Amino acid sequence: MKIAVINSGSSSIKFQLFSMPEGEILAHALVEKIGETGSKSIFEYGDKKREITTAVKTHHDGLKLINTLLREHHIVEHFSELDAIAHRVVHGGESFKSAVLIDDAVIEKIKELILLAPLHNGANLEGILISRKKAPNVPQIAVFDTAFHSTMPKEAYLYALPYEVYEKHKIRRYGFHGTSHSYVMKEAAKEMKKSPKELNMITLHLGNGSSACAIQNGISVDTSMGFTPLEGLMMGTRCGDIDPAITLYLQREAGFGVDDVDALLNKRSGLLGVCGSIDLREIEKRDDELSKTAIEMMVRRVKKYIGSYMALLGSVDALVFTAGIGENSHTLRAKILQNLEVLGVELDEEANRQNALLISKKSSKIKVFVIKTDEELEIARQSEEVLRKTQIIYQAEKYI
Repeated sequence: MKIAVINSGSSSIKFQLFSMPEGEILAHALVEKIGETGSKSIFEYGDKKREITTAVKTHHDGLKLINTLLREHHIVEHFSELDAIAHRVVHGGESFKSAVLIDDAVIEKIKELILLAPLHNGANLEGILISRKKAPNVPQIAVFDTAFHSTMPKEAYLYALPYEVYEKHKIRRYGFHGTSHSYVMKEAAKEMKKSPKELNMITLHLGNGSSACAIQNGISVDTSMGFTPLEGLMMGTRCGDIDPAITLYLQREAGFGVDDVDALLNKRSGLLGVCGSIDLREIEKRDDELSKTAIEMMVRRVKKYIGSYMALLGSVDALVFTAGIGENSHTLRAKILQNLEVLGVELDEEANRQNALLISKKSSKIKVFVIKTDEELEIARQSEEVLRKTQIIYQAEKYI
């Protein structure tokens, strides 16, 4: 079964073609700077790699280019030959609690949710609409970043605002990075030779965007990101948790407009705001006070979430580090886990330095894993499950 996974961004397209259920990658493509000067496309298959500098004016042109490359290299003649096309959609709101087969009603609902994720859902939807035109008979599936967190209880997702604000404006915690948290949870469970339903975990997606998730018996019960991806941990350019009154003060006393505050919190804060860089590899090599402070700030935030989630879960079987920083910075992981022995975490320092899969000692009550996330494979797996269920439902209805 061939399933294509498309992540359509505002000026880019990420494409991956899988052979399922094996999860083998048949081809990978990245089209960048769509509609801009200096468009670049990278196409990989097997051990081969091509770079194309042909200008790509629209997302339609980008998908057409990918189709052409697939045909030229005898991988797929046309998108219409695929068994399914899966799309990453950032925001599912309260409407989508799992991956779904896309129809006109789903498209209308995704349109409505653009208000909650204006930078993402509109671009995601464009990829869906173009793909449906190119391959109208191929099942299209939407997989939502927020869906994994739809299991949070009301006391976790509500803010302490008047209830009518939630009812009218749907202001609540949604959480993000759901496909990543879901993927590494399942992989950790495999390593422990147990079902996710038997385990409690804390998963830490640490990258330019970062989030923590408390998982109880295989489901998300709390997560650090909230109504938007701004809340929670300190990130590359996002501030994470702050006193909300700061935004009011900046507008009243410092002359900031709404857009100024938005840009400050989302694009000019975090590591960048404190020490002038978002590259942790570079920051860790520096010896200046602000760089050291930025690292300690990031570590402190993660520790606080680990501690609070341990209290919330009662017992924890595993901690999982993932994403660019979580997978690669052994020094940050060591700082985060320092002094957590009292909570049952014993770090194997040599395994940690080697970025091993398991970095806790055998005697550690809580296992600590470093697992490379694969959101595209998780999307393909969820899409395969949707196809399987759809076929079962179809067969059942056929014989009623």
